[in-house]
Amino acid sequence: MNELKLRDDILDELAYEPVVDAAHIGVAVDQKVVTLTGHVNSYAQKLAAIAAVRRVKGVHGIADEIDVVDPMQGGASDDDLVKRVMTLLSWDSVVPFEDIQVTVHSGLVTLTGKVNWQYQKSSAEGAIRRLAGVRAVINNIEVEPHAEADNVKGKIEAALKRHAEVEARDIRVTVRDDSEVLLDGTVHSFGEKIAVEDAAWSAPGVKSVKDRLIIVS
Repeated sequence: MNELKLRDDILDELAYEPVVDAAHIGVAVDQKVVTLTGHVNSYAQKLAAIAAVRRVKGVHGIADEIDVVDPMQGGASDDDLVKRVMTLLSWDSVVPFEDIQVTVHSGLVTLTGKVNWQYQKSSAEGAIRRLAGVRAVINNIEVEPHAEADNVKGKIEAALKRHAEVEARDIRVTVRDDSEVLLDGTVHSFGEKIAVEDAAWSAPGVKSVKDRLIIVS
């Protein structure tokens, strides 16, 4: 696929995504790496734009340079925003709220603390992505599993074979110190890449996942 065709496909996908106002988003393509520039009105729109580009066949990498510009220009103060973030986290039944600390500076939300599972870390960030006034989220929550690691490599490989979106034969799984997972090999899309990483994180006892998968298409 040539770069002009890929850029047109990306622009069409951005226009098709109902969450995104693509009027102020610029798209450049160089060797299948997409650079997104411009601005949007919310962090949720920024993430939706990135997700839309990931869906496009032929995209191998994304450089995100989109700015979040609050149309209210200084609506909620950081004090108000941190209170709303903490309230949202306390309402989420998946998130161990008492183990998470929240810092807000100029709309930039930083999450710290420790949880037992990656899905809890992801859920904490997901709970606040659509909150008005959030310009970006830095998720520094650490995963410290309580479950003992047992045959992590075998469980991940079995999960990959069950997954309809994954070509398991092209993926190599290496486990270090029973809790650090390395993923090598090739996948055919961003969607497959994310599915493989999610499968690795779902194994009990996994503390970190290093994704070194290469997208080929």
